[in-house]
Amino acid sequence: MGEFNFADTSEVAIPKDFLEQIIGQPEAVRLARLAAIQRRHLLLVGPPGTGKSMIAQAIASLLGKPNFEVAVLHNPAKPERPFVEVKPRSELEEQKKVETEGGEKMPVWQAPHFVSERLGYRCRRCGKLSDPEKQACTSCGADKFRLPAGPFDDLLYAMGAGMREDEVYTTRVMGNKEELMIFERVDKDTVRAIDEGAYSKMHKKDGKAQRNIILPIERKMFVQATGASETELLGDVRHDPYGSHPQIGSLPYTRVVPGAVHEAHEGVLFIDELLALGHLQRNLLTAMQDRQFPITGRNASSTGAAVRVDSVPCDFILVASCNINDLASLLPPLRNRIAGNGYELLVNTTMDDTEANRLAIAQFVSQEIRRDGRIPHATSEAVEELVKEAAARAKSIDNASGLTLRLRALSGIVKMAGDFAKADGSKLIERKHVEMAKVSGKPAEEQIAKRYGSTFRATSADAGISNKQQGRESEVG
Repeated sequence: MGEFNFADTSEVAIPKDFLEQIIGQPEAVRLARLAAIQRRHLLLVGPPGTGKSMIAQAIASLLGKPNFEVAVLHNPAKPERPFVEVKPRSELEEQKKVETEGGEKMPVWQAPHFVSERLGYRCRRCGKLSDPEKQACTSCGADKFRLPAGPFDDLLYAMGAGMREDEVYTTRVMGNKEELMIFERVDKDTVRAIDEGAYSKMHKKDGKAQRNIILPIERKMFVQATGASETELLGDVRHDPYGSHPQIGSLPYTRVVPGAVHEAHEGVLFIDELLALGHLQRNLLTAMQDRQFPITGRNASSTGAAVRVDSVPCDFILVASCNINDLASLLPPLRNRIAGNGYELLVNTTMDDTEANRLAIAQFVSQEIRRDGRIPHATSEAVEELVKEAAARAKSIDNASGLTLRLRALSGIVKMAGDFAKADGSKLIERKHVEMAKVSGKPAEEQIAKRYGSTFRATSADAGISNKQQGRESEVG
């Protein structure tokens, strides 16, 4: 089997802890755990492809579920100034419990006959009970109810006579008082009876303002932003050509769109290439300081320009990355904010060439294959070839003896080798597939250098061909 004691990477165990899946970055793993526990920010400095986004995702995996749902409410007095409502998970769970468990469940035979008929259980001809989803009685074959054939079917047939109902409203006398009773289907054998008190609890919030949930209680704890636009990062209010016209327009609260700073509330906001934010770094700093950021219309010509939602929460952990050359150009107050409530770390680009680290490369290969899901596992010989490539890249790129941690390039080789294996009909990625991928997966610059000798010669050659073509075209003209 060579230096590895496994036949192929399907035998290589993958740690359940997401942070332990990060190889060659022990200090980053240590700080990531602290960042998750203490809710600290983290600035990762280093070249692309060294696992910075994976570190951010690992931090998010250590956080619990969100504790709050955030909604925007209609403001009848000033529609352009909607309210913000923040509901704790406990209140939402209690409300859901009331809605699903309120009332009294009973077997369908205990419900009044007219109720079980209208709900679709009881046959009007023979009186036998059957599955409410079956239109015909299983005993006599008669239709228990009719399903609507079109949008106006209920109007054409005596306002719904003979049609199955989802809820049956009736009354009962308790003492000297007549109170409302609602019966509804639960399953094929059970109905639920809801009295007036339970009904009031279930619908006690019906009179409150209309809601637009912008941050649901069940949401992702990892949000990545590129800073491509203000809208993506800070949110917006969509345009409506009819404005807030009461008949044909849409109310402002329905058009509010959260930004990445809001969507990352209680979670992790990951920004790759922090310098690419440009002037938006100041907005990011404000959001981090205040832990809330207003949502406004970003386009001056939009109907959303007049809308503003204040106090939208955005309490997130910032994990950002940048290259070494970018450090001096970052907004100083933003860097100070990160350093004052977090950590800055220079990530590793290489690791020592040890037996443990070679096994870590094997673990990485196994992880990449499982995540891709479209390529076969690799033989131990194929992994050995990839380890050689990792050592060669550490020498050629970082001038270091060891194994490279620029893992995005290695991941590309693994996937290309897997594609070659699939094309060959091979059940495993073999050494020859990795060797082929190493040749085919070379960057364009290396391919140019091999063919032309230098980029300058390649550019000159292309320019010469272009000039000749233009000359021929002018001659023809």
